[in-house]
Amino acid sequence: MSRYILGTEGPLASNYALSLLDLDGVVYRGKNPVEHASEAIAASERLGMRASFTTNNPSRFPSTVADQLRGFGLSLGDDQIITSAIVAARMLADRFAPGTKVYVVGAEHLRDELRKAGLVVVDNADEHPDVVLQSWHADLSFNELAQAAYAIEGGAEYYVTNRDLTIPREQGIAPGNGALQLAVIAATGKQPVASAGKPESAMYDEARVLFSATDDIVPVAKSLPVGDRLDTDIEAANRGGYDSLVVLTGVADPRQILTAPVIQRPTYIARDLRGLNMTHPLPLRNADGSWQCGGSVASVADGAIRLAAAEQVSGQSDDGLDVLRAACCAVWETVDAAGGAFDPAELSIPSALLDI
Repeated sequence: MSRYILGTEGPLASNYALSLLDLDGVVYRGKNPVEHASEAIAASERLGMRASFTTNNPSRFPSTVADQLRGFGLSLGDDQIITSAIVAARMLADRFAPGTKVYVVGAEHLRDELRKAGLVVVDNADEHPDVVLQSWHADLSFNELAQAAYAIEGGAEYYVTNRDLTIPREQGIAPGNGALQLAVIAATGKQPVASAGKPESAMYDEARVLFSATDDIVPVAKSLPVGDRLDTDIEAANRGGYDSLVVLTGVADPRQILTAPVIQRPTYIARDLRGLNMTHPLPLRNADGSWQCGGSVASVADGAIRLAAAEQVSGQSDDGLDVLRAACCAVWETVDAAGGAFDPAELSIPSALLDI
């Protein structure tokens, strides 16, 4: 895990063999494509980077997701889609015997994966399930949440596919599975035993195995998770020892990145997936303690980020994010050196950073 922003000698797509691309907020928002995403993915593949698609959304079959992406102009197979439903089914199959009864809050894709894993899907708490597995889907009802609560109160173990508090949709940001879990937790007093999706790294690990053409699994060091959320996509990468790229097309914004805890700090930052095909400049620490990236210099003094311009010394990107890269290093170093005595939430951040 990198503590600070790193740079590359060439495009990211030339440095990593496999991209582990989040979908919601990265490749699409609901039914709509994210700007530049399809073209950027295709360009990264031409540079030799294979693309896999990892999503915490367990509601749609991989074939349905793949069809949507093909509709955006991408060329891919159904098996390039890894959902939290696939990972959740494998997780429960590893922990419970075949025939274990599972009450599912979720769509048919999740139910299908559980059946394929040898588990029995039941329809209500009266069937005395051994496990409750909660996920998000667009038509989720009060009764599903109530049945989950009844089953957990009756002794069922509680698992979830993911903990995303929000989900990007066509009209904006909507409540995600993590938010809906709060109702069940409040009713039962029980926290989920485990989550299959990010921020656990299991999805990335599964993808590396599935995308290995031989018994030689794609190494962690050659795999690059890409996401729009620090608390799921990037934290999962850090938990698994992966480098990571955060894009600004979904949930994450400059303030979140600047004030991120260590476990949620990305390795690289890009406006969108075009960042896969660019060389990322390396921020450098100056003798006076400031950080410089390209022609941008940043430091922290008296609880505020200070920005300045300088002559380029280490390469410069054309995406306008060098100032954010330098500022991240300056802030993160200040926070780390303070050992908990400095709260980044109280940091004064210039509008030049917030308006990126």
